Amino acid sequence: QVQLVESGGGLVQAGGSLRLSCAASGRTFSNYAMGWFRQSPGKEREFVAAISWSGASTYYADSVRGRFTISIYNAKNTVYLQMSSLKPEDTAVYYCAVGKRAASVASQYNYWGQGTQVTVSS
Repeated sequence: QVQLVESGGGLVQAGGSLRLSCAASGRTFSNYAMGWFRQSPGKEREFVAAISWSGASTYYADSVRGRFTISIYNAKNTVYLQMSSLKPEDTAVYYCAVGKRAASVASQYNYWGQGTQVTVSS
């Protein structure tokens, strides 16, 4: 039994910043990767960023590279997504996920949170 809870979403103006958090509970994670995905109405779930358990390796979608930063705090089983220079096209429900490897494909992740809404206005 694993639960992932996202928080930090909200409404922000274009150019602003927001930090999302995802806390895992139910079991102790070890040697897992964590990632962020997002989905807008009418679109497929999109990979955003991923990080290895050690934090040594990070991966980003081209659409967010240079603007978003993923990090992990192992002691709290928490992953963060720092978002800056936000654009209206970043508007989506953001989901965190846990898998055995950092990957850009959703099917590689085993556990998912319920999502948090991020809305960016012009």
